[in-house]
Amino acid sequence: MAHIVIVGAGLGGMPAAYEMRERLPREHKVTVVSAVDYFQFVPSNPWVAVGWRKREDVVLALAPLLERKGIGFVARPVTAIEPAANRLTVDGGEAIAYDYLVLITGPKLAFAEVPGAGPASSGGGGHTHSVCSVDHAEAFWRDYQGFLNDPGPVVVGAMPGASCFGPAYEFAFILDADLRRRKLRHKVPITFVTSEPYIGHLGLGGVGDSKTLLESEFRNHDVKWITNAKTTKVEAGKLFATEVNDRGEAVKEHEVAFKLSMMLPAFKGVDAVAAVPELCNPRGFVLIDEHQRSKKYRNIFSAGVCVAIPPVEVTPVPTGAPKTGYMIETMVTAIVKNIADELQGQPATAKATWNAICLADMGDTGAAFVALPQIPPRNVNWFKKGKWVHLAKIAFEKYFLSKMKSGSSEPAFERYVLKAVGIARLMK
Repeated sequence: MAHIVIVGAGLGGMPAAYEMRERLPREHKVTVVSAVDYFQFVPSNPWVAVGWRKREDVVLALAPLLERKGIGFVARPVTAIEPAANRLTVDGGEAIAYDYLVLITGPKLAFAEVPGAGPASSGGGGHTHSVCSVDHAEAFWRDYQGFLNDPGPVVVGAMPGASCFGPAYEFAFILDADLRRRKLRHKVPITFVTSEPYIGHLGLGGVGDSKTLLESEFRNHDVKWITNAKTTKVEAGKLFATEVNDRGEAVKEHEVAFKLSMMLPAFKGVDAVAAVPELCNPRGFVLIDEHQRSKKYRNIFSAGVCVAIPPVEVTPVPTGAPKTGYMIETMVTAIVKNIADELQGQPATAKATWNAICLADMGDTGAAFVALPQIPPRNVNWFKKGKWVHLAKIAFEKYFLSKMKSGSSEPAFERYVLKAVGIARLMK
């Protein structure tokens, strides 16, 4: 009998647990370890932040879901991993032995890299909000309700080193749409401050016509922008950023006033994972081979945001490469197949499809992009806008949450995202 321990219970961890349990014989044990006792549908957080969703709409209690499937569950953060002993320790001192360890932890939010950044509730006394977690989205909503009574300038964007740019664009458009519905948009100047070298870069070197389309949408929605922006510090009501040229030389200093802000941080690996010798790169992301296996430890696999992927290209202000839901899903499927094959005495041969496919909501419309493969040159390089994307994302939210409740291991991202892209091509 083998014990497979999955660390993380998010968009990658829960499908991994379901798929692992379905594929492996019952003689093998599957356990999920999570720092929190709930699943959160992270793509809905921008909607939570403006009150379009409530916490209970996008959060599910983990214990009953996993227990019903015969999957063990430990709701405590991991404090140490000892690969030589095939053991990890959770908060409180309990040790858990494993035969295979699957790391799908998500990131550590690196607010501390920019003085004054991050939600005040994160412990650093920061002045910017985030939509990286449902707790952070709720914190924005609490401040937003007071803001609506006394509106003013808003700053949205991404810090140096950020890799997940899509939610920043989504949030700018969702906020714009919400303020227009409330007939307050004329009182709220919005500035988009990003480390990207140009609007629509997305950490991918652009996808299709993303630069032209997103610049046009910002103009149409009266959103100003600053690109190649290295945010250096944040004070109460002020964001300071150095704008650089293509050679990384400072060309302008910006002091952007705000009454409310949402700035996505750079990511790092979580502490317990980053501390394992030779497991990670200097940022704490897990170094893996083409089969999602650690390059150092043969029985450790990893998927999702916590894996090391090199930037698509060097940019004047550092940017990372995003890991989209579809990509993560294919990583998970490869890991499950590889572990199952090894338990049957077969070599690990499965590989993930490292393609970027994404649906981005824009309030009352949306944009979809496909980059196959993610790193250029690409076979498919496509970006399309339409109301169908907004509707498809709402449908996908409902489907994914129903999948989590039912315990289905069906590949949700593949089914819904590719179907949406097919619809778009028919509408061309």
